[in-house]
Amino acid sequence: MSALTSRLTALAALTVAGGLVLSGCAGTGEPATSSIQDAAGSSESFPVTFEHIYGETVIEEAPERVATWGWGATDAVLALGIVPVAIPSSEYGGGDNRITPWVEEALDELGGEEPVLLDNSSFELSVEELLATDPDVLIASYSGLTQEEYDAVTAAGIPVVAPEEALWATPWRDVITDTGAALGLETEAQDLLAELDQQVAEAAAEHPEFEGTTIAYADDDVDTFYVYLPADPRVEILEDLGFVSAPAVTELDSGESTFYTTVSSENLDQVVADVLFTQAEVQQDLDDFLASDRGQLIPAVAAGAVAPIVGEENVAAVSPTALTLPWILPEIVEQLAAATAIAQG
Repeated sequence: MSALTSRLTALAALTVAGGLVLSGCAGTGEPATSSIQDAAGSSESFPVTFEHIYGETVIEEAPERVATWGWGATDAVLALGIVPVAIPSSEYGGGDNRITPWVEEALDELGGEEPVLLDNSSFELSVEELLATDPDVLIASYSGLTQEEYDAVTAAGIPVVAPEEALWATPWRDVITDTGAALGLETEAQDLLAELDQQVAEAAAEHPEFEGTTIAYADDDVDTFYVYLPADPRVEILEDLGFVSAPAVTELDSGESTFYTTVSSENLDQVVADVLFTQAEVQQDLDDFLASDRGQLIPAVAAGAVAPIVGEENVAAVSPTALTLPWILPEIVEQLAAATAIAQG
């Protein structure tokens, strides 16, 4: 039984006990209901108000047709047992059908038709495509939703859960809690977060050697070498597992971004950490970098203490959501364990 199946089974039990009725179906034909209908006690959760970068959104009643945009909201809606009527296409990690494997798995387990895919190739929301799905709400907590797009959707009478303080900056946990609040499933969202945190805590307990080991999360991208800062949610997961962001990471921070800094090739020897966590779309690219003169400047690379995540799907999954975390966590832990063993001799 998958982690999602287990969670949905538990949610079903809560649903029966609480008198909730969940339904999920979507598609490109006749409009279908995707959210909560006649939910006992759901009226007590509404209206709900969201403060965000474009002002304030009030959702007056439990939505029946849920649309999502950006990263993470789709996963949160699905993890809460609801099939959206519209979701953004996944140009990175989504394969030929532009749907990530963890979303596909969730859709298969929940049943019903696949949601309408909103073209995300240009990162611009087609309001026309969205409105054609007749949504009751658009959840876009972690996204690049522009003021113009927000105004167009709300002008059509659709409430929008927009980014909290900045585009592409809402914490991944807040995406889940915001989604739960928008759907009238706040308790279920908190239960989901507790389960995700428990999975990470159990992995950490199984690997006490992670505790206190310094780590740097870096990505070699053609002519640019990125080192991710502790504010990045992917680094946060590494720290939750017991690792400590290497002092060199913050020392190298140039202030160019809130979640990463770039390091020139001649300064890669300053990326000092017990373990290097890195990513690559294809194995050959990883091998070429690790064997290169500049790659060998990094102490952890020279020592062989590298934890790589390889493959477009896996790289995409490293960014935590309600579905990606359980999907990629075993691979992350396996790679980290091997690299830590080398680092610790």
